[in-house]
Amino acid sequence: MPQDEEIVISPTDWVADQAKIYEESNGTEGTTMQDGAPCLLLDYRGRRTGAWRRTVLIYGQDGDDYLIVASKGGADEHPLWYLNLVAEPDVELRVGAERFKARAETVPPEDKARLWPGLVEIFPPYADYQRKTDRDIPVVRLRRTAS
Repeated sequence: MPQDEEIVISPTDWVADQAKIYEESNGTEGTTMQDGAPCLLLDYRGRRTGAWRRTVLIYGQDGDDYLIVASKGGADEHPLWYLNLVAEPDVELRVGAERFKARAETVPPEDKARLWPGLVEIFPPYADYQRKTDRDIPVVRLRRTAS
């Protein structure tokens, strides 16, 4: 992400507040949510506006890759950030104090079957979210790329 571009932070107040704390503390505060689940900052490009956007998401790991869940609380539609990642998979992450570029890809069903139990262990409500909807909740792999 070019340094001179403005980032539009989530319109959801608590997400915006946490993103601000996370970024302003250089990743030393605001790094967990809901009973200690680890979270990261995801900067991504809007598919319609081209503007950079930021949200806070719970994450898991698979080796060196980060995993995020497009749950939207079990809603029947995908979260907007997920639709943006499908359209433009090049993103920037802040995990703690580290900031780096990554590429997003939806994990295939066979990988999701292996990864899902660990993600539910990190954040148990994911299991309830999946039961609430007929939509298959995507898991997204964020793989670090060269700067």
